[in-house]
Amino acid sequence: MGRMWTGAAFIATMALLSTAALAAPKDQFAIHQEADVSASPERVYAALLDDKQFARMTGAPAEIDNAAGGAFSLFGNRISGRNIELVPGIMVVQAWRNNFWAPGVYSLVRFRLTLHGILMDQTGFPEDDFQDLSIGWPEHYWTPLKSCHASVRA
Repeated sequence: MGRMWTGAAFIATMALLSTAALAAPKDQFAIHQEADVSASPERVYAALLDDKQFARMTGAPAEIDNAAGGAFSLFGNRISGRNIELVPGIMVVQAWRNNFWAPGVYSLVRFRLTLHGILMDQTGFPEDDFQDLSIGWPEHYWTPLKSCHASVRA
């Protein structure tokens, strides 16, 4: 399957990424986490991109436009961003921000879905948030996936 883009979504996404690159702090860290998941990649993909499933999984409000270039707001608008690249059942790439960060600061989050789990990489976030983000992914994503899709282990 190929990338799903519309002209307007691509232009909006590139503008967003340009703003993010210009506003990103110089000192950046990267997070790489892997979660073993027995749920199919298609089920995990749906849980990440369907607002009703995401809200049910996390217990927090979510609004997700599940198209490439589509905006999302998670955890009652504490996290927001745009879907950059979507390959159903394989990969989700998002421009992602904590809404407490300075205006225009976005990180890049890539979820790679496999038959054995999720590989997640996050780059471009403020250095001071490294610890909170490292703890937050298991707490807010991997553990809820576990209760929503039995047999997920972080």
